[in-house]
Amino acid sequence: MTMGSNVALTALSENVGSAIVSLGWSSPTGEGDADVSVLLLDGNGKVRSDADFYFYNNPVAADGSVQLLGKEPTADGSEDRISFDLTAVPADVERIVVAASRYEQARFAELDDLKVTLADAGGESLLRFVIDDPGPVSAIIFGELYRRGTEWKFRAVGQGYESGLAGLATDFGVDIEDDEAESEAAVAEESVAVTAPPDTQPQTTLEAVPAPRPPAGEEVAPKKRTARPRTAKKKVTPPRAPVKSLAENESWKQARLFPVSALKSDRDREMRSTSVLLSVMAQVPRFGRRITAPFGAPSGRMETFTEVSLPHGDTPRRPDGVIRVERAGKLWTALVETKTNGNPLKSDQVQAYMDIAARRGYEAVITLSNDVALEGSPLVDVKIDRRRKHQVALWHLSWAEVAHQAQMLIRHEGVGNAARTWLLQDLLHYLQHENSGCHGFQNMGSAWVPVRNGISDETLCQGDPRALGVVESWERLIRQVCLRLGGELGQKVLPAQRTRRGTDPGARRARLADQLCLEGRLQAKLRVEGAPGLLTISADLRTAKLRTSVEIPAPEQGYPLTWAKRLVRRLAEAPADLHVETLVEGETGGPRGTLERLRPEPADLLPKDSALRITGFRLSLFKGMGSGRGNAESGFIRSVDDAVHRFYTSVVVHLDGPVSGRAASRERAAV
Repeated sequence: MTMGSNVALTALSENVGSAIVSLGWSSPTGEGDADVSVLLLDGNGKVRSDADFYFYNNPVAADGSVQLLGKEPTADGSEDRISFDLTAVPADVERIVVAASRYEQARFAELDDLKVTLADAGGESLLRFVIDDPGPVSAIIFGELYRRGTEWKFRAVGQGYESGLAGLATDFGVDIEDDEAESEAAVAEESVAVTAPPDTQPQTTLEAVPAPRPPAGEEVAPKKRTARPRTAKKKVTPPRAPVKSLAENESWKQARLFPVSALKSDRDREMRSTSVLLSVMAQVPRFGRRITAPFGAPSGRMETFTEVSLPHGDTPRRPDGVIRVERAGKLWTALVETKTNGNPLKSDQVQAYMDIAARRGYEAVITLSNDVALEGSPLVDVKIDRRRKHQVALWHLSWAEVAHQAQMLIRHEGVGNAARTWLLQDLLHYLQHENSGCHGFQNMGSAWVPVRNGISDETLCQGDPRALGVVESWERLIRQVCLRLGGELGQKVLPAQRTRRGTDPGARRARLADQLCLEGRLQAKLRVEGAPGLLTISADLRTAKLRTSVEIPAPEQGYPLTWAKRLVRRLAEAPADLHVETLVEGETGGPRGTLERLRPEPADLLPKDSALRITGFRLSLFKGMGSGRGNAESGFIRSVDDAVHRFYTSVVVHLDGPVSGRAASRERAAV
């Protein structure tokens, strides 16, 4: 689409009762990001109330018409997805504005490949609008859905706002609180609100404005405090320390709702894992909604079933599970096919379920396994008959993604009451137990050992298909590492992949496979929300070492010796074997040393030639690489997980930004 153009959704698909809108971008530095927001407008072009403003502090509509699904990694960056149930949008809402905004001094001109796409309920992409030159604005309306009679249309907008999210929201009638100073002063009050038991639906973070004090001698009835949405991001307090156990010794095992001791076969694991997951989804609505919303399911009453028999030719088929969601008398149905313990999905099974779903008018087939799906690389090949009026969407879910969503709700967001939290905790314990077979991606594949040997003895040639298999396994592993770290931190962690616009994912992986053959190294960059830079993980297959690192930009003001002293002081609790390297403009390498050696002499970080300009510092930890291809204690996958976790918790947590600013002010105050 081009700017200003519009199209009726019914002209593109017959399955537009619900839709998924995706906003995407990429960053040349790998660090840029933005937040999406949605506004429901009446006939006057204004929100009916502040509740019609959906953003990170208010991501879900009570009626299920809007849900912000969060970020998903893509081949060229990330995208934010928004689910719309157009049949549930109130009749007096005539327009739905879809926008995105950046914080502080960031501008959209610093991002590339700004685009919005819209897909129907079956996952079929219907339209795409690219914003070529956004300009120095901090908020943009990407597009809008609007009514024309009984049908919905989409308009490509591309309008920018220099006043950011606050200015955009205010223009549409939202009364917001966006004063950063007041936001900082209200952190204590907001923290108290967050620690209270959360409601079953996310709520807008509100700012209470106290009433003025009455004149002496007069009694004035207290005024009601006005509540306004605050665009400052919601603070979440860390979980409380666990209560001490009453067990006499550590050998006592706590009784579990979902036992794992009796699991003896793959069939037992599949049946129990499916039943455990589906039952918790039905009993914990927010968790069930979090799992199914990305697949186009509406918000409504959910029921789940296992071992359902459905006719298919001469022999009935038994999918592992069925999910049904009822809303306004309509049913959304998905068949579920589950694999555990690293077992692969079977194409003939999935194809049969796709055919059954198409004949019975079901909306989706969801596959669930230890594997992680990659863009442009389906886990199973199925044939979809495009001639059928009713199209079925095929989706994949990894056990690591299920554990991630449970972890986010338990540790950081809440699910409404103690009983539901307990259910989720037992589910998470089950998924993480070694007997369950639900550990996520846990095998680098049959090509891993031959490729390592080929690199070691320099016999691996470019174009070897085994190298491509290792690159795909590495990408799956990195996506899983992001899920696990993000679940622990309660923050967004995404792979930062730099690719040109329109690049085919297969071509990108082929290029990385050739690079692996030449250099013998696998590398990935992770974007962690709040970190001072990209977290880099590199696996050198020649030396069998893992390197985790982060680059910190140098301050714009001050003296290099002050920077070095401040950096060493901030790393007081970091490991002594941490390598610190000074990055010098125009030089391939600057002064470097271990933290143990630099602590008494921070000046050793300065180049001998004082005229050289310091651009930043690189912090690195090295670790031996596991030799096995799997997730055993000595395995490669476990070693990568441990390396990233250790580096973040022992190094990155001490770095809250560049070696300047508020951190420096706090350090000066402490001194």
